[in-house]
Amino acid sequence: MLEETRIFDILTVYTEKWPEQKVALAKKEDGKWRKYSPAEYQDTARKVAYALIELGIQPDDKVAIISGNRPEWNILDMAITMVGGIDVPIYPTISKEDYRYILNNCDAKMVILEGLSVMNKVEEVRTEIPGLQILYTFQDRKKYPFFAQLVELGEQHPHEEELKQRMDAVKPEKCATIVYTSGTTGEPKGVMLSHSNIMHQIYGIKDTPAPWSKTAFSYLPICHAYERLLVYMYQYLGMSVYYAENIGTIGFDMKDVHPTMMTAVPRVLEKFYEKIVMAGDKQKGIKKKIFKWAVNLAEQYKIENDKRSGWYNFKLKIADKLVFKTIRANIGAEHFDIVVSGAASISQKIASFFSAIKMPVYEGYGMTETSPVIAVSNNLPHGREVGSVGQALPGVEIKIAENGELCCRGHNVMMGYYKNPELTKEIIDEEGWLHTGDLGHVNEFGQVFITGRLKSLFKTSMGKYINPQILEDKFTESNYIENIVVFGEGQKYAAAIIRPDFTYLKDWCKEQQIEFTTPAEIITKKEVKDLIGSEVQKYNANFGDYEQVKRFELVADEWTSGNDILTPTLKVRRKKVAQKYKTLIDSMFN
Repeated sequence: MLEETRIFDILTVYTEKWPEQKVALAKKEDGKWRKYSPAEYQDTARKVAYALIELGIQPDDKVAIISGNRPEWNILDMAITMVGGIDVPIYPTISKEDYRYILNNCDAKMVILEGLSVMNKVEEVRTEIPGLQILYTFQDRKKYPFFAQLVELGEQHPHEEELKQRMDAVKPEKCATIVYTSGTTGEPKGVMLSHSNIMHQIYGIKDTPAPWSKTAFSYLPICHAYERLLVYMYQYLGMSVYYAENIGTIGFDMKDVHPTMMTAVPRVLEKFYEKIVMAGDKQKGIKKKIFKWAVNLAEQYKIENDKRSGWYNFKLKIADKLVFKTIRANIGAEHFDIVVSGAASISQKIASFFSAIKMPVYEGYGMTETSPVIAVSNNLPHGREVGSVGQALPGVEIKIAENGELCCRGHNVMMGYYKNPELTKEIIDEEGWLHTGDLGHVNEFGQVFITGRLKSLFKTSMGKYINPQILEDKFTESNYIENIVVFGEGQKYAAAIIRPDFTYLKDWCKEQQIEFTTPAEIITKKEVKDLIGSEVQKYNANFGDYEQVKRFELVADEWTSGNDILTPTLKVRRKKVAQKYKTLIDSMFN
């Protein structure tokens, strides 16, 4: 049985169990940290809740938050749920058409947003959103009421008794939030998650961090279910949560914070790794040799303790004193507990490297529709293994369907898609099994392995099935390949669109004395094409002849979440790539 059953109960836990914690939430703005103590956090949330009541927000009204990571996001989230409302987190990077669709679909009564760009987009479509009555901004934009005034409104109108009645009326099974998926397969879908969905998740993962881990660092979008859950867990465990100023300041901010825990996506860890290796390459003589020896040793690290020999552990201690200790100091991770990696599979090399330098990587797996965690690595026997996303959370059942699809059932399964019972029935069957669309298997220790997307599988004209994700995961182990998307449905062979890693490629060109000006020029060089060709041959050797990439084309365009080719968690949108490079893809099969 859960002791705390509603999201806002986390605030009570924080202030009562961890009174010694000085910082609950913090965000760096203009180079300075704005910090909230647990008491200020709770007090401000209550004032905002009073203000929402004063503004006429009723139980089950939808309040949208369009913002990046900031303490005020958490304050609003708590306040909305305290008054019985339903919060709708929305990415601040989507199009005005998406804002129009989501705000109408969820019946948003109120919106609070940050940024001039977001404000302008919402303004452009506001007349097409008849249900939207109230608009606030986080900062004073001289046009709308703003967050500080919302707090002031609550101070002036303290609806203490009504707030207590509303909080008491919130049941665990009540919808707490509607989270819209990224819409890679059509219109965004509103995933309804209850208080119970989320609180069971916290209980399922709360024992993974060490008790001494008290400083969390956050940079992934909090409006994504994955990061949001971890931020809830941080608060439940009495950790301080520090938000990065922006994605470009992660390294600098970590040095300020010295975190003990953070979440990551594989691509960010790969970027960290690349910078570390490139810094070592700039060293000279014996220092460079020692550095390369230590990195090579780390890449061979076995996560399971019983698979590392005494001799290996001895060498690892030496490498730690000579190299790894300095690496940790340089990125502000001197005393690190866990990095939780999710959203995509991580390569063995990267997982081993960070675990070896005492930033152990714990993988997790799930989807928004599962609140979001289905399985995660843990400290129990057989709880961690490279390639596995861990074991199912307590109370979550897993089965593999006849077609290889992973299905789950339990307290993590969503309430359904908002206003879309037909689509809900397509993903959740009559027995309560949610069909993830992912291919996978479970071994004798309950470890879950994900091998690809069911819809991504394609069949060549020769009748052979190819799982492109397996190829793509392997090929991106190359320092020179940042992203690759494999195609070949109905064709004689597989071919790929490759976006090189230009950080490595530029250094390689300098070493080879190859002149260049831009990424677009680099990919035209014969030497560069030959280099990537040799990498393709190298990684093709891991696959059967019919699976191998026979042709490829290089592209120089940036792939970002801003241009919609990457999701906010940096996964490639296969359909977007197929649309953007259709002519190039067709040419590889002609």
